[in-house]
Amino acid sequence: MSERVTINQSNGIADVRLNRPEKRNALDGAMFAALAEAGDSLKSAPGLRAVVISGEGPSFCAGLDFSSFQSMADGGGAGGPEDGAGGEKAERKKPAGDPSALADGRITHLGQHAAWVWQELPVPVIAAVHGHALGGGIQIALGADIRFVHPDTKLSVREVYWGLVPDMTGTLSLARLVRADVLKDLVFTARVFSGREAFELGIATKLSDTPFDDAMALATEIAALSPDAVRGAKRLVNGLLNSGAAEQFAAERSIIGSLIGTPNQVESVMAGLQKRPPNYADPT
Repeated sequence: MSERVTINQSNGIADVRLNRPEKRNALDGAMFAALAEAGDSLKSAPGLRAVVISGEGPSFCAGLDFSSFQSMADGGGAGGPEDGAGGEKAERKKPAGDPSALADGRITHLGQHAAWVWQELPVPVIAAVHGHALGGGIQIALGADIRFVHPDTKLSVREVYWGLVPDMTGTLSLARLVRADVLKDLVFTARVFSGREAFELGIATKLSDTPFDDAMALATEIAALSPDAVRGAKRLVNGLLNSGAAEQFAAERSIIGSLIGTPNQVESVMAGLQKRPPNYADPT
């Protein structure tokens, strides 16, 4: 297992931690791969009853690594997994919008899988969120079944700020939690909001001054119940909520693939890095 993500399992609970604290657990290729590997490894873990996912250091996850935005400004790709923020360049080689073209029968590419794999686990996954959960970071948290969030956490569906769109399954996950107008507000504006507002909007399940401790306490409570019943309940609920996932994730890949490297997307990055107002061309 990569050191970027650690797993410690005890008493039926897997303690999964993003482990790049010096970078606020920012997402680069190694982190995407480590998250996917960690999630996949737990699918058949013996004795597993619940999972708690958190971040070491001052933040849960600050989103895409800053070096990836510098790569965009220099005219390259996003520099993430599979040569894209979530594998977008690699996806262009496959039939557009065809989820069956993905490896191993998955409906996600690597970047999406880092967030969605937690939905694929047979047991409940609880996210303990603090510090920052921006861009890909909030989408990983949305991939959990339950979220304990510190009131002062800074969250954002940040992609439009950089001339992109959410492409790590967050469009579906967030749409399950908030009204359509709230979803559009958060995505269109890319604004930063607090854990307190996240709770008011229904994104945070519970506010907590000690999110990790409270997440572990709930995981312990769940682990004491019938594992067959808990797994069956997650399967039933996810079957209701996740219909249409493959098509939505294919649309995410297609749209972000059409945006990366375009003049307005590069201008978004340049303006952000240079801290100046952007100068966009009208869409053609």
